[in-house]
Amino acid sequence: MSCSPSIYKFLEGSDTPVPLDMDVVRAVLSPYDVGDPKLTVMEDGHLTYWVRAADGSEAEIFADETGISVERPHSGSGVFAIVAELASRLEAVIFEPREGVFLCGTEAHAHLPANMQEEVVLIEMTGEAVEAALIGPRLSAPAS
Repeated sequence: MSCSPSIYKFLEGSDTPVPLDMDVVRAVLSPYDVGDPKLTVMEDGHLTYWVRAADGSEAEIFADETGISVERPHSGSGVFAIVAELASRLEAVIFEPREGVFLCGTEAHAHLPANMQEEVVLIEMTGEAVEAALIGPRLSAPAS
């Protein structure tokens, strides 16, 4: 089962997402980009990355000032660790639209609108925790 989470930032309890720090987005994603660097910045200024983690997991990530879309993340905590780092450094939330679930770390929680503070799932922003929250824990092979 696939997921396509998004990342948004809220401030001071407003229910409208605020612009993201695109320098942080570039700093987190650029080291993992395996796409054509000439195609990273689109004509409209939006960013597009094809990221690959050390464990081989990958995702397409599109970013503009209003949010980040993570398309077709492969199962593997590596790519989810990149997503977790991005959300953590931006003090943002991860939204999974299929299930209507918001995930966040403690840094972002205080900035959420009151109604979201009650419904959000607080997690540690690690690859394993994000992967488990979005697609469920991976099953490991039984020991021989």
